[in-house]
Amino acid sequence: MSEKKLEYSRSPAPFMFFIVLAIIFGVLTAFSFPSGIALLFGLLTLVCLVPLPSTVSINKEWEEAIILRFGKFQRLVGPGFFFKWPFLETFIKQDKRIINLDISRQEVMTKDNISVTVDAVVFVKIVNTKFSIVNIRNVWDSVMKYAQTTMRDVVGDVELDELLARRDEVAEKIANIVDRETSDWGVDIISVKLQTVELPEDMKRVIARQAEAEREKRAVIIKSEGELTAAENLEKAVSKMSNRAMYLRSLSSLEDISFDQSNTIVFAVPLDIVNGEVVGLSAFAEANKAVKKTKTKSKD
Repeated sequence: MSEKKLEYSRSPAPFMFFIVLAIIFGVLTAFSFPSGIALLFGLLTLVCLVPLPSTVSINKEWEEAIILRFGKFQRLVGPGFFFKWPFLETFIKQDKRIINLDISRQEVMTKDNISVTVDAVVFVKIVNTKFSIVNIRNVWDSVMKYAQTTMRDVVGDVELDELLARRDEVAEKIANIVDRETSDWGVDIISVKLQTVELPEDMKRVIARQAEAEREKRAVIIKSEGELTAAENLEKAVSKMSNRAMYLRSLSSLEDISFDQSNTIVFAVPLDIVNGEVVGLSAFAEANKAVKKTKTKSKD
């Protein structure tokens, strides 16, 4: 910052020089010289006043300018008023605001031999006015062309999946390369953003099928995990339920589905619950048969 302040020059010497000459010739004109000499001094006074406007110029807040004396760099001037020697010095202004440069769409072959169409935008700012004017002819066009070439090289060095998943990292890599190579141009690459990565139609269909298969895979896994969890919970519930509790649960389920009269209910009872009743009924039936046989024999 101190070097820049030293380079800034707002000396009003050119302006004051012509003002002083005009005053001197004006005073000499006012003296009682012969008419011819007085006329000459009057003309010289006018000649000294004519260049005064060309000694003053103005830079806007976002502008800087370099002063060239006989075509050679002399000094740097910042925003506001500045003075220069007419006919001896010229100046060139430079806009120091952030500028966005659009990189047109480029068809690039990725590392895995897939053709994609990519475009980007570069945000750049002038940080050294002298370098941006003296070292390069058209700084904005040069930065855009260099960024375009770098984008092709970087995208061609990555695979499609990496380009799609890590777009910000690819853009940052482009910005770092361009910033490093253009440091002598007096510019600062603020950022590079990849706007569009367009794929061929057949590749879009392949990726769509891949995404659909991935979603189906996740759905099957989630469903199987849910079934496994449900089975584990049911097993825990069964292990804690008694025979009577299981029977009551079955009755409760039948009650839930009995509201709709069109349903056919199959009453299922676990064998271990009715095992005693079945055995008793069998014994009773066998005893009944034995009694009947006995009565039949007695009659005979």
